[in-house]
Amino acid sequence: MPASDPPAVRTKLFQAASLVNSFKDSEALAMYQDILKQAPAHYLALWQASVLSVKIGSRYSDETRKAAYFEAARQYADRALLLRPEGGESNYAVALALFNQATLYRSGARLLAFRDLRSHVYLATEHRPDLPETWQLLGRWQYRVAHYNLLERVYSKLLLGDVPDGGDSREAMDDLEKARKLAPQNLQFCYDLARMCRYQGRRRRAIEVLHDAEKIPPITSEDLVVSRLCRNMLPPLLRADARRQKRLTRDLPPSLSPGPDSVKPPVETVSKKE
Repeated sequence: MPASDPPAVRTKLFQAASLVNSFKDSEALAMYQDILKQAPAHYLALWQASVLSVKIGSRYSDETRKAAYFEAARQYADRALLLRPEGGESNYAVALALFNQATLYRSGARLLAFRDLRSHVYLATEHRPDLPETWQLLGRWQYRVAHYNLLERVYSKLLLGDVPDGGDSREAMDDLEKARKLAPQNLQFCYDLARMCRYQGRRRRAIEVLHDAEKIPPITSEDLVVSRLCRNMLPPLLRADARRQKRLTRDLPPSLSPGPDSVKPPVETVSKKE
């Protein structure tokens, strides 16, 4: 926190950070909002308030509440961006707000949001490569753009100039790997990467990631949900991999087929302890 902050603001910033670390997002957001009443141009409070608004809004099933939180997030992020146009945090906050707002838009507005957030998410990873969430968001964006359907591609080319550069499934997976390297205990990163690997035919890597996820203890209720999603994804992948191994063994010529004593089950087929 800046040394120039008044003592009262520094105290509240410390309290807000402690609340975030305790997973008390609503209380932390209220604290940052209180700071902004005293210091409306406080960069840290603005971008943190934006990120927290997205996190809280994402938990609601009601789209009206979601939209209200996402719009608030966008306003905080835009104010932070005015203060630091090249800031990694401010650009991350803008990109995150846009990405989540896009989930509530109709197709045209959604594609416009995906186009507009491109520069922000790249600036975020450029200026805050140590922040794992920036790599996760870049990977999600790259994967989504890489899988535009035909109508989305036509619309983008005719009305938005073109499909945004950067959509690439392999790069998306690489960026999720970077996020996991920075935060190996993050279950959401595991889930995102495993899904991408599964859809791209990288079954073995998906299984490895899901086995890693099994070792991560869930802390929050959201972690518990993601942990269950990871566990549910694993058995079909293990069965498919076992079938593939059996098929490969069956297709080997007799002279190359391993004997019964030499056959070892793949690591992935060993049943996990409940």
